[in-house]
Amino acid sequence: MNNKTNGWINAFIIGACIVISCLALAFGLAHFRSESSHVITATGSASVDFESDIIIWRGAFSAVADTSQEAYEKIKMDAEQVKKYLSDNHISDDEVVFNSVDISRTYRDIYDENGNYKGSEPEGYQLTQSVAVTSSNLDNVEKISREISSLLDRGIELTSDAPEYYYSDLDALKLDLIDKASQNAKARIDIVAKNTDAKLGKLKNSSLGVFQITAKNSGTSSYSYDGAFDTGSRNKTATITVRLEYDLR
Repeated sequence: MNNKTNGWINAFIIGACIVISCLALAFGLAHFRSESSHVITATGSASVDFESDIIIWRGAFSAVADTSQEAYEKIKMDAEQVKKYLSDNHISDDEVVFNSVDISRTYRDIYDENGNYKGSEPEGYQLTQSVAVTSSNLDNVEKISREISSLLDRGIELTSDAPEYYYSDLDALKLDLIDKASQNAKARIDIVAKNTDAKLGKLKNSSLGVFQITAKNSGTSSYSYDGAFDTGSRNKTATITVRLEYDLR
């Protein structure tokens, strides 16, 4: 063969390869579009209102004295007063936890005769002890948290946190919501398929949305990207979403 003939053959081969590649690409895109368009997706949701059945109240009290021994003696007496207050209000020993005592130095500021700050020096000791009450008697612990300030009248330096509310059977509640949200998503898909004369195939994909627990009647503004978990409200609302994707036949 001469060079001219070889050139024509090479050109023909290159052209044929280009045509085949274009056809393959076109077929692939058409197939992809066909596959991607032959599905129905829907997101279902479910929510439920519920009341917490566990309450946790936390507080702390402190004592200050010139020596650590004096401060310790005072905080021991304060702890007995707090324990008696809780016992008098029908809180059992197994519902109360007194944590270990924290100790720190206290300092006083020093000024010269002209009122200029010169520094500080050790003055005494401050001891702090925290206490936590965990109970299923929500009404009683709420009452205690409101009236705990009465201990201040006895000379106890006490701070009180707002009660925290939890639910003991949260896993069962979540599973029930997933079931209902899945049914809701499937019902929506069935409606779309019926109204468009489509025939459903097999389930192609499913995914869960984040689990949200918010205060009752707080609305979706309380939702979080990672899932809200409200502990400040006795009455709550739990919500979850489920996304389903079905093939079409």
